[in-house]
Amino acid sequence: MNLFITGANRGLGLALTKEAAKRRHTVFAAVRNPEQRVEELRQLQSDFPNQVFLLPLNIADEASCDAASKRLREENVSLDVIINNAGILDERSKKIEELDMDKVEQTFHINLFGPMRVIKHFLPLLAKGPNASIINISSEAGSFQNAYGGDYPYALSKSALNMFSQQLKKYLAIDQVSVYAIHPGWIKTDMGGERAPGTPEESARGFLDIVEKKMEIQATSCFINFKGEPMPL
Repeated sequence: MNLFITGANRGLGLALTKEAAKRRHTVFAAVRNPEQRVEELRQLQSDFPNQVFLLPLNIADEASCDAASKRLREENVSLDVIINNAGILDERSKKIEELDMDKVEQTFHINLFGPMRVIKHFLPLLAKGPNASIINISSEAGSFQNAYGGDYPYALSKSALNMFSQQLKKYLAIDQVSVYAIHPGWIKTDMGGERAPGTPEESARGFLDIVEKKMEIQATSCFINFKGEPMPL
């Protein structure tokens, strides 16, 4: 399969790229700056020749999304899986009275509008059919049922991303494309911190099992965890 993964140079994105390469898939690893923090991706390119390709992409910039998609189109690349992984967690633990609204807006530009831009420009490259998948990295923070009074920008953007994912699921149903908003668990990344009980590698294995159709997903909505279990809306 050909996988397109955003934010592929660290954390979960890097773990997904590694796991996909190990499973003999081809990965188009999108990074905002191909000159910074890409040492491990460069090593993967060496370890898995002709399987890992770096692609410059700033999901906050539509021109960048357009240019990256045109580059793949010119190379006659067809995608089987799109994984919107890039995201930010800003204004952590801030009270509503303390929020910097510019940072709230920036969070939506990355966590919601970013995946929307990616799908707008890369959906035409997706090979439609039962083997195709779109994965948006969500979070339990986006659950209405489990709402808590904090992390407002992140939680609200992920809740909106869940809605976008459900809309895509309906839109692409006739094309048999699987669409999921997946909670990766609390994992040890720059965002999750060292206290997190899970690892990106464990989550990545679950994600790849899902896109490889090794799991039977019983959930009626698109919001699930990396084990394929339904998440509360």
